[in-house]
Amino acid sequence: MQYLSDKYPFLMNYFKNAILNPEKNIAHCILFYGSDLQAQYDIALEIALMLNCSGDHSPDCQCLNCKWIRENKHPAVITVSKTDSKPSDDTSRTVISIEQARMIKNDLLISSDYHRVYIFCDKDKDGNVCGLNEQNFQTDAANSLLKTFEEPPNNTTFIFLTKDKSDLISTIVSRSQSFYVPSMRDEDRDFDLVTEIMENYLELEKSQVLDFNEKIYNLSQEYDSEYVFNMIQNYLSALLKENLENKPLKIKLISDLKSVEKAKKELQLNMNTQTIVENLCYDLILNN
Repeated sequence: MQYLSDKYPFLMNYFKNAILNPEKNIAHCILFYGSDLQAQYDIALEIALMLNCSGDHSPDCQCLNCKWIRENKHPAVITVSKTDSKPSDDTSRTVISIEQARMIKNDLLISSDYHRVYIFCDKDKDGNVCGLNEQNFQTDAANSLLKTFEEPPNNTTFIFLTKDKSDLISTIVSRSQSFYVPSMRDEDRDFDLVTEIMENYLELEKSQVLDFNEKIYNLSQEYDSEYVFNMIQNYLSALLKENLENKPLKIKLISDLKSVEKAKKELQLNMNTQTIVENLCYDLILNN
């Protein structure tokens, strides 16, 4: 899926480098979050391709594993949802069930020549990919798999797709390496959440950076950090659009946008949020 490398170069390069590492340095549990669930699912399939490719790892590789995954026929790349991968006697239709969890654990008792990838998501009535939450992936089913998530067999990766990390129980989030997947679709460019904090940031003195940092950090604790950073980007983009003729300000705003993008990438690498926010605030204020 070449478009993924074009739209998400940082994410795709990260996983490519990790998987092609001789030690195959990839987490057992990966959590994707964001509004574009189909993009998350496509990235999950691409990871499965990277992990199982027996050919040259090119975008159009025609090895049997790659063909099976593209055709949704690979025996070790499994979608788990309220409608996918159900045992024959499982009558549940609205949740990922205890019976599905039991089936996964039993399947993992059997050795496999492939790298097994389980993609957990939800589906709507039309089969569109939707996000996990505590209604469709309830605590009892999730908890029954926690030991498996924590200590899976070799060559096994679990991938969870959701709109927001807070939609999943904390024990799954804590066991997962989380990555925000930004939507490339046209979306609301709202920035009301950060307007009050950001509206005078260009006039702040160096002595005020700690107060500015505290406000941004508190907001990132109340809301998802990536969401807050997106709002800051939206604010800066709108400000840049209004000041394209002001060359010094234009240069400053472009630099600040790059600083926010850097902070978002650091979040994807699971760096400490407080440190990320602190570095971002120093970049925004000390360069005034």
